[in-house]
Amino acid sequence: MMQQSSIADSNHIERLLLPFQEFFDTAASGGIVLMVCAVLALSWANSPWYESYHHLWETPVSISIGHAVMNHSLHWWINDGLMAVFFFVVGLEIKRELLVGELSSVRQALLPLLAAMGGMIVPALCYVAVNAGDSGIRGWGAPMATDIAFALGVLALLGDRIPPRLKILLAAVAIVDDIGAVLVIALFYTSHIGVTYLLLAGGLLLIVLGGNIMGIRNPLFYACLGILVWLAFLRSGVHSTVAGVLLAMLIPARTKYDADKFEKLAGSQLEEFRKARRSGEGILTNHAKHAALLSLQSTTAYAETPLQRLEHALVPWVDYAIMPLFALANAGVRIDGSIATALADPVSVGILIGLFVGKQAGILGAVTLLVKSGITRLPPGLCLRHVHGVSLLAGIGFTMSLFIGALAFDDPAQLASAKLAVIVASFVSGVAGWLVLRGMPQITCGER
Repeated sequence: MMQQSSIADSNHIERLLLPFQEFFDTAASGGIVLMVCAVLALSWANSPWYESYHHLWETPVSISIGHAVMNHSLHWWINDGLMAVFFFVVGLEIKRELLVGELSSVRQALLPLLAAMGGMIVPALCYVAVNAGDSGIRGWGAPMATDIAFALGVLALLGDRIPPRLKILLAAVAIVDDIGAVLVIALFYTSHIGVTYLLLAGGLLLIVLGGNIMGIRNPLFYACLGILVWLAFLRSGVHSTVAGVLLAMLIPARTKYDADKFEKLAGSQLEEFRKARRSGEGILTNHAKHAALLSLQSTTAYAETPLQRLEHALVPWVDYAIMPLFALANAGVRIDGSIATALADPVSVGILIGLFVGKQAGILGAVTLLVKSGITRLPPGLCLRHVHGVSLLAGIGFTMSLFIGALAFDDPAQLASAKLAVIVASFVSGVAGWLVLRGMPQITCGER
C-alpha cells in the first residue's frame, strides 16, 4: 500500500514539474545561443571589420502609416521595440509563478523572495560604495539583474547532476529579480513623465482588463491594444518595456472549459472522427473528418488559458531571435588597450564587484540567515552549497544588466566600461557557478 502511495506521489510530482521542465529545456538551449551571439558580437567589434558592426546597428529603419512616421536606428528598434516583447514574456512568466508556481503562496515565495532581495540590494550597495560621488553613480541598477536564460543554460551543461528543485529555485529567484529590475527601470530610469500619454496608456490598459473580464480570448485583441499601449508609454517618458509587463499581467489566465467539459466534448468529437474515418477517404476529401478536427482544435483552445498559449508561442521567438539579436547589438564592446586598464574604471569595478561578490553575499547570506534562524527551510535534496552555486549563477547579469546599463549611461566611454564589466563578470560568475555545482556529489543532501 505504501509503495502504491509512493508511486502516486512520484507521478504527481512529475506532472507538476513537466511544464517547468519544458520551459527549462527551451530557456537553457536559448541561453547557449545567447552565449554564442555574445562571443560573436565581441569578436566582431574587435576585428578588422569593427566599423561594419557599428554601421549595421545604426542603419535607419522607418515605419509609416499615412503621415505618421517612426524613423529610428536598427539598434533602437531592438532595444525599445523587440525588448518590449521580451518583457511581455517576462510578465507572463511572473504572472504564472504568482498564480500557480513557486511564488503562489507566502510560504513558497519567502525563500526566493528574500534571496532575490538580498541579491539585488547588496550588489547595488557594492556599486554605490565604489562610485559614490562619481558621475558613474547612475549605473547602480546594472549589477542587480540576473539573466535567467544564461543561468539556466549553464545549469543545462551539468545535466542530471543537478536536482530539478535547484532549477526551480534559480528560476524563482531570477523571476523575483526580474520584478525588481522592472520596478527599477520604471522608477529610476525614467527621464520625464508625460502625464497625458501616461493617462492614455492607463485607459488602454483598463480596456484590456475589461476584455479579460468579458472573457475575450483572441490574441489579436490583446496584440492590437498592446501596440497602442507601447506607443503611449513611448510618448509618456516611462520606458516602453514596462508596458510589456503591465500588459502581461492582464492576459486571461482562466480556461473556458474545465477538465470535465473538455473530456466530454473531446471524447464526442473523437468519436465523430472515428465514424468519419470508416469511409476510408483522406482528410482532404472527407469533410466530416475535417469538421471533427476543427471542433477538437477549438475545444482544445478553450481548455487552455490564453496566458499559456501566448507564452508557449512567444518563448521560442524570444529565446532564439529577440535575445540573440539584443546580444549581437549590445555586447560588441571595442577594447582599445588592455582589458585590465578598461576594467580599472570605477564603473567597471562597481559592476564586477556587484555581480560577482555582491550576488554571492546577498543571496547566500540571506538564505543562510533564513535557514539557520529556522524561519524557513531549504527544499528537500538541497543544501547551502547548492545555494552557493545558484548565487554565483545569479551573477550572470548579461541581458538585463546590459539593458539597464544602456539606460543609465549617456557617456559612450562609461557605457563601454559597463558593457565590458557585465560581460566579464557574467563569464566569471558562470564558470565559477559551474565549477561549484560540478563538484557536488550526485546525492541529495539536507540543509547542511
